[in-house]
Amino acid sequence: MFLISNRISILFLLFIALFSSCRKVEKKMAQQEDEVQQEQIKPKPLTQPFKDYWYAGEAEITSYELQQARYGELRPGKAVLIYVTEPFVPGKQVKADASSPSNISVLKLNATKNFLTGIYPYSVMSSTFYPVTDNQHALKVTSSIQEWCGHVFAQLNNRDQFEVSTYSYFESEGDQQISLDKVPLENEIWTRIRIRPEDLPVGTVSMIPSFDYLRLVHKPVQAYKTDAQLVREDGFFTYTLNYPELERKLIIRFDEEFPYTIDSWEETYPSGFGSNSKVLTTKARKISSLKTPYWRQNGTEDVSLRDTLGL
Repeated sequence: MFLISNRISILFLLFIALFSSCRKVEKKMAQQEDEVQQEQIKPKPLTQPFKDYWYAGEAEITSYELQQARYGELRPGKAVLIYVTEPFVPGKQVKADASSPSNISVLKLNATKNFLTGIYPYSVMSSTFYPVTDNQHALKVTSSIQEWCGHVFAQLNNRDQFEVSTYSYFESEGDQQISLDKVPLENEIWTRIRIRPEDLPVGTVSMIPSFDYLRLVHKPVQAYKTDAQLVREDGFFTYTLNYPELERKLIIRFDEEFPYTIDSWEETYPSGFGSNSKVLTTKARKISSLKTPYWRQNGTEDVSLRDTLGL
């Protein structure tokens, strides 16, 4: 009886020791995971040239000559990229009305395209709010398309997951609420270029394509596999995204030196529906650029600034 009792005690002590050892291993692994996560979200420092350029109380407005693929034809138009820094409320995910230590500084991009399809016009706009510390995904993305048949709208909020709300006048694309795992967003690429292009994702990547593209071609809002490449040549960087499943390729060309101004882009994919579908390439080429506080320039005398931008 004594021997049995001793054996039970020894086994119990061995179990306690093994359990304690496993707990220590689990705790160490959890600590390592926390350290990795903290490293991933550690804010990246802003350079002095970045501060001088983007915190001067002005926006950067760049205009582009546009040839937009739509319904199997190329349509002439204009595109404009408007970049500006502003304080962002992380909880409400809106521009801050007042200063607060909890505000996040973002580089906002408002990107617009305007072109005609026969008798009726198209107006496309997307807004991306990306942290200047370049340590997480865009905090918010919105996109809208207006034309005479109706309009569509999509909004992504960066919370525990990407929460996407989409609205459309098409029955099959009506009001939808979608939750997606966090992966790189094509919409945020255009702001990441302006902050730290050397950290752009490369190789085979799961990426959510731009909302305006997905709505124009009526594709599901989800991540798709893309092959990403960044090449430096002749004073420019070229960033290429190739989506095999979508038969789509996006090429963005931008200056190799800060502030990494976007010079041009090309977007190739099947355009049109049914027998009118053909592979076409949308092209945009820089016209002009201004650094200015445009929100104050809303008088009739300020219309001449549009001539400066070729608009």
